[in-house]
Amino acid sequence: MPQRLHRLLPALLGLALGVLALGPALGPGFVLRYDMVFVPDPPLRAEPGGAFPRAVPSDQVVALLSAVLPAEAVQKLILLGVFVLAASGAAALVPGGRTGPRLVAAACYAWNAYLAQRLLLGHWALLLGYAGLPWAVRAAARGGVPRLLLALLPAAAGGFKAMLITALAVLPVSALAGARRLATAGGAIALFSLPWLIPALRATAETDPAGVAAFAPRADGPFGTLGSLLMLGGVWNAEAEVPGQGWWAIATVRLVVTAVALAGFAGTVRAGWPAARGLGLAAAAGLLIACTGAFAPGALRTLIEWWAGFGTLRDGQLFIAPLALAEALGLAAAASRLGRMAVAVAAVPVLVLPTFALGAFGRLTAVEYPAEWRTVQRIVNRDPAPGALVSLPWGAYRAFEWNGGRVVLDPATKLFARRVLWDDTLIVGTAEGPIRVAPEDPEARRIGALLARGGPLTAALRDAGVRYVLVAGLDKNRFLSQVPGARVAWSGEELLLLRL
Repeated sequence: MPQRLHRLLPALLGLALGVLALGPALGPGFVLRYDMVFVPDPPLRAEPGGAFPRAVPSDQVVALLSAVLPAEAVQKLILLGVFVLAASGAAALVPGGRTGPRLVAAACYAWNAYLAQRLLLGHWALLLGYAGLPWAVRAAARGGVPRLLLALLPAAAGGFKAMLITALAVLPVSALAGARRLATAGGAIALFSLPWLIPALRATAETDPAGVAAFAPRADGPFGTLGSLLMLGGVWNAEAEVPGQGWWAIATVRLVVTAVALAGFAGTVRAGWPAARGLGLAAAAGLLIACTGAFAPGALRTLIEWWAGFGTLRDGQLFIAPLALAEALGLAAAASRLGRMAVAVAAVPVLVLPTFALGAFGRLTAVEYPAEWRTVQRIVNRDPAPGALVSLPWGAYRAFEWNGGRVVLDPATKLFARRVLWDDTLIVGTAEGPIRVAPEDPEARRIGALLARGGPLTAALRDAGVRYVLVAGLDKNRFLSQVPGARVAWSGEELLLLRL
């Protein structure tokens, strides 16, 4: 086999897995699901408001790329890039250069419950960090500042969650290589974190400790929360489960594969594979963070009450990304004992999670925005007058008929070049009943209080610096009586835009 093709095989496998997983999502239009909100002609703007800067700098990266390519093409390239980068990176970490084990690592890391669940939650920016994680670990183990800076770029583009899981793995790997390398890695991570770290430190956001229970890992199969986490699942939102993921037969086979992978990784640690010890420490630490929210929530609530920055630990399941990489390398190590038959093991990750295919059986698909969304975008973005836009109804998520009823974060939060005020309250259903996580943005809480008060709101909204009110839904005209004197800038089948 030509050497160049040999090196490209994991990337080609990642591309094939990406096409198989995304399926209908690669059609014309945008994929809109939960936090995955791409919009046509996204504006280049700073993170608005006092909430934590979760979309910095990922939104800016998308806006810059969309100045060159159509935004829907940018989204598809990013999503496919996650699979290609993840597969090729995991393969690059496998020592020896044998094709079979490299393809096994590629398939295991690019096709698992962690990637599937985070994709179904719309966490594409986090997955940039996940995809770049093996490259960052490899660079930390081998040394060299240019190599490390290049490997950290995907996480830097993804923002704070992407960088957190990267730091969790890179720092212990660097520490075991020496203090100088640890200082270099820490400095590089701090440098690439500045775009989101500076606004985070300046933010006036508040973290509701109720989010600990809302975002705690949960069992998504018959083997409990810990079993789900070890099998790289356990995300807090039941709607992010892959169809049939919890079936006894599938879950049992996945548990066996997980056990083989963990045993294989333990062997790599004993054999002294590069970065294995540091990655093992990171995997254990990530699993411990995830278990804290599930089994010791009181400790985490206490930390959040002491400092809001600990709120990043609420969604503990995201920190098992290093465990996913460790299991991919472990399965590759186990497969290496099969000689030429090792390449057949590359099919195992797909076979034990088959319903991730075709957009998780239609849960991911592409749709077009109705024309009036683009019309409203043009009206607002061409207006040079200052002032924020309030998006109604007052709630974070929508379920549009034109999007097949799929739940998605309000697209208005990404559509306009001015600050958008929206309700970032989150209501999470649990077995014990719904949990309400209070909004982070103080300005959103202020607007919410005004809306709850009722009555004429025109003067109060103007005093709050509001220039536009966008109302979506069939009952949009009910709001007109509450803002006397407002001018109708647009009225369509779904959207009503009012200018104060």
